Amino acid sequence: MTYPYHNIKKIKVQILRLSNAKDLPLPKYMTSYASGADIFAAIKEELTIEPGEIKLIPTGFCVAIPKGYEIQIRPRSGLAIKHGITIVNAPGTIDADYRGEIKVGLINLGSKSFTIKRGDRIAQMVLSPCPRIYWEEVIKLPETQRAEGGFGHTG
Repeated sequence: MTYPYHNIKKIKVQILRLSNAKDLPLPKYMTSYASGADIFAAIKEELTIEPGEIKLIPTGFCVAIPKGYEIQIRPRSGLAIKHGITIVNAPGTIDADYRGEIKVGLINLGSKSFTIKRGDRIAQMVLSPCPRIYWEEVIKLPETQRAEGGFGHTG
């Protein structure tokens, strides 16, 4: 069965490839059903992240996100599970009015050093609608079965 791309809503996002990434791919969906597009490290030389260390990794591109949307930068599950490499502020939010280079703050939560090479897939990005909230101040909130049950309230 082929994936019906013609039925998927597409949103145009302008992207500017920077000089530090002329040889790297643009963000890329790696499978037909992928929610996020993988993004690549636009580093000049190998970079090692020691356990507990945080490094800011350039991607070599800037974007013009449409009003009413954000881009979320999320960890790649394989890096997180196999090596403890994740995003320090996951998910990172790129606002629609930001025009600088997208950079990814990686942290090594693992027990071993981890080396990133130029062109490695370091994170994934998801375009998400971002509706505005308007507040309705009330005297009392509607009741629910859960009520004020917090962390661990279901056992």
